[in-house]
Amino acid sequence: MSDLDTERGLIGRLIGAADKAFASGQRTEAANLLAQARAAAPKSPQVLNAQALHALQSGEAANARALLSEALGEDPNSPLTWFHLALACRAQGDAAAESVAVERSLALDPRFYLALLHKATFLERQRKPKQAAQFYAAFLHCVPPSAQQLPALQQAMQRARDAIAANNAALEAFIQSRIPTQPAQDPALLGRFEHCLDIYLGRRQVFTPQPTFMHFPHLPAIEFYDRRDFPWLDEFEANTNAIRSELIRVLSDDARGIVPYVDYPSGAPLDQWKDLNRSRRWGAYYLLKEGAGVEAHLARCLKTAALLAAAPLADVPGQAPTAFFSLLDPHTHIPAHTGVTNTRLVVHVPLIVPPGCRFRVGAETREWQAGKAWVFDDTIEHEAWNDSDEPRAILLIDTWNPFLTPVERSLVSAATVAIAEFNRE
Repeated sequence: MSDLDTERGLIGRLIGAADKAFASGQRTEAANLLAQARAAAPKSPQVLNAQALHALQSGEAANARALLSEALGEDPNSPLTWFHLALACRAQGDAAAESVAVERSLALDPRFYLALLHKATFLERQRKPKQAAQFYAAFLHCVPPSAQQLPALQQAMQRARDAIAANNAALEAFIQSRIPTQPAQDPALLGRFEHCLDIYLGRRQVFTPQPTFMHFPHLPAIEFYDRRDFPWLDEFEANTNAIRSELIRVLSDDARGIVPYVDYPSGAPLDQWKDLNRSRRWGAYYLLKEGAGVEAHLARCLKTAALLAAAPLADVPGQAPTAFFSLLDPHTHIPAHTGVTNTRLVVHVPLIVPPGCRFRVGAETREWQAGKAWVFDDTIEHEAWNDSDEPRAILLIDTWNPFLTPVERSLVSAATVAIAEFNRE
């Protein structure tokens, strides 16, 4: 055993004994044990953290903060130390420093459930219940099973559930106030929309498909739709060469307009997007984005713009339609994921497809063929590969799910706009 291992073992035993002494009310003994640990390792972040926690529990917030700042000087990449610093700042009433500390903790470990809980309670104190509910939901998702049995955590989890329920109730009332009154008709005609809201507000569970935003019930779970049901795509296929030519000019003259398709802020739990986040390996040249045309881009692609203008695209003010050239670099994999809502479907019009490019939706995998469009439900798990030595390019468009009635489309659009307005701050 090395001298370092021996020192660590001694420090661990001293801190453990100090914690037991402190818990039993022997604070002087606990302080003496920690002093011994500090003498053995004066710069140890572990020892500094232990001293800081005992100081914090003794009401010595200033001393705790100083000790934690010293610990961070030795190890600035410890999410636990940043979290402890947030606690000390909170005890001092320094909300600005508390916010910085908890954000640093989550940036280092986005799933640190205690930091997520702290962030949620911080937002509650800032009178931001909507954002607090989002962090409470993340906290509930990240609490490990071993911690869920602790009484203090059980109380926190119930507080989280109550906050989420209150936010959902407020959101439901807000949505109802924004939805236009419908003329008298068979209640069954609105049943699917009501089911849709029940799912969004957490009153009903979704199994499959698995959208990340809004699930509309009783729509068929079809991986690839029958191409014959979308005759308007004939024009896109017939003009593949013209669309491709416009794309090639874009690649030559306006490559700066290509942006990473995946663009999450730092500190987000990226999961499968870690390798592609903010990377142009999967790039997008937007023609329509969040319901608005990107005029400078459309001006460079007049034929494509005309085809889009005549197409029956999804229409949600501020949200849809979206249309863009999707560019996938050689030897790049788009990992399995699901889309936001089954109220709209996704169209691919392949433009540049080297051999070795394939696409999976659910259990079915296909290879793109230039000029052959397809339509799929992206709320079913899907992924893509470009195993070639050349870029792959497609035109990607979203369109309404044809199984929605006109009334349902109007209601979905109004509800989606209301949800965005409710959450906008």
